[in-house]
Amino acid sequence: MQYYFSKEFDLKFEEAINKLQEELKKEGFGIITEIDVKSTLKNKINVDFRNYKILGACNPSFAYEALKNEDKIGLMLPCNFIVQEKNNKVEISCINPTITMSKVKNPNLENLANQVKEKLLKVINSIE
Repeated sequence: MQYYFSKEFDLKFEEAINKLQEELKKEGFGIITEIDVKSTLKNKINVDFRNYKILGACNPSFAYEALKNEDKIGLMLPCNFIVQEKNNKVEISCINPTITMSKVKNPNLENLANQVKEKLLKVINSIE
């Protein structure tokens, strides 16, 4: 099983980000971190790179449940999404939480990870 889910779209870069945020909101997630990789690479090492953003999505209820069961789980939060231009399309990818949570070896997180996985897949599959 892959550590991520991914799908390509015929959308403009910013349009894809907006649609992703809309669908995340419907599932109770919000963006709490944003890293503009293109801008960072240009500013730090003067490299030109394609449009590429890392968005950290959080559902407070799920995060709270995870933190109650595993105090170090914050190291694996939030659920990261990548939005990038690739082959004249925009690709949106997200982490597969069942893979990352399985490394923790806490059975209390298994059901929670499956619930989050279903919501993240729904988000990606709802974008048109």
